[in-house]
Amino acid sequence: MKVTTTAPSSTSASNSKTFSRIASHSHIKGLGLDNDGFALVAAGGFVGQALAREACGVVVDLIKSKKFSGRALLLAGAPGTGKTALALAISQELGSKVPFCPMVGSEVYSTEIKKTEVLAEVFRRAIGLRIKETKEVYEGELTELTPTESENPLSGYGKTVSHVVIGLKTVKGTKQLRLDPGIYEAILKEKIVVGDVVYIEANTGAVKRVGRSDAYASAYDLESETYVPLPKGDVHKRKELVQDVTLGDLDAANARPQGGQDIMSVMSHLVKSQRTEVTEKLRREVEKVVKGYVDQGVAEVVPGVVFIDEVISFNFLFAFGF
Repeated sequence: MKVTTTAPSSTSASNSKTFSRIASHSHIKGLGLDNDGFALVAAGGFVGQALAREACGVVVDLIKSKKFSGRALLLAGAPGTGKTALALAISQELGSKVPFCPMVGSEVYSTEIKKTEVLAEVFRRAIGLRIKETKEVYEGELTELTPTESENPLSGYGKTVSHVVIGLKTVKGTKQLRLDPGIYEAILKEKIVVGDVVYIEANTGAVKRVGRSDAYASAYDLESETYVPLPKGDVHKRKELVQDVTLGDLDAANARPQGGQDIMSVMSHLVKSQRTEVTEKLRREVEKVVKGYVDQGVAEVVPGVVFIDEVISFNFLFAFGF
């Protein structure tokens, strides 16, 4: 069985976006602690529950130091006392690089999938994998984007893009590249225009828009663009790329591979009519390949957090026995 473990490429990562719901806890930005771990009166969206916030701060430190793996924390209290808010504050303190998977206890009741399978999926989504790859890339500010058209050999009329010429500029110099029309399609998909800072992987042709060059920062008084400085060094360079996936991503990508060369491109084409279970055989294969990457020093396992709200709706013997 072939297992896909390649990190998500830039051309397809934009197709897989994570959306956060706007709810009653959207104002929570953290635990609101000072540098010594003591709760401030009003900070991070919190007012009150000082002792609970300080205790959660200790838990955050344990998680960051990877000393809390395999352990559970039970937040108990009457409705409206801040249990969910504390859990979401922990996720904010951990940051976006640590997987945080919230769920509701009633989600495990399904006619399509077993309860143990629901929990297994959530736990694997909470185990992150940070992959470090050194790739040859072309990086710089886009100074030219010129597609060249030719007669379409498959029809008597109409034209098609035969190749595209782009210019890239860094602090050290400039370079002109002649690229395949497939890369031009990726550029259009990323909505890249002249003045954007981009990088193109030499081996795969994957295109990533880093941001807008800061030379254009004074064009408007107010806008939502992300401005980045002009890259240093040569246009053609070797660059270390760090990308984050989870074991759940790998499971889903390999359960129904549909022609993609990386995780996120496969996942973007998955169309599920209903939830299906991932076999244990596939999971063992994924874990075997991941272990090989970890042993080689290419990848690092990042323990995450599973938050189960309304855990009282669980069958207690089942849930905690699992």
